[in-house]
Amino acid sequence: MGLFSAKDKEFVSKLNLLASLVEAHGGQVVSRQVQRRGVSSGGAGRMGDPFSRRTLLSPGRAREVADDCRRRGVGVAIFANPLTDHQRAVLMEMFGCLVLSGDDLR
Repeated sequence: MGLFSAKDKEFVSKLNLLASLVEAHGGQVVSRQVQRRGVSSGGAGRMGDPFSRRTLLSPGRAREVADDCRRRGVGVAIFANPLTDHQRAVLMEMFGCLVLSGDDLR
């Protein structure tokens, strides 16, 4: 999963690269989740705001991903974005699984 700007036209190829890394490490991609920023009319005005310090995701998207992880029995959720230790801890508690960054797979 990843947080991408609406201006980022390469987000699909970035997720494809991440999926390749997951598969190279013996993992299986069961879902792709994207949080776009600046896509909606209200979101474009918030492009300059900082990312969520806790999750990188909106509260609604974080709940969706958490529900999806639990429903599918996901063992590891991997973000395309770099994560701080605090973000990992918060996300692991929310998602109920290990949370990594794509940087961890390189």
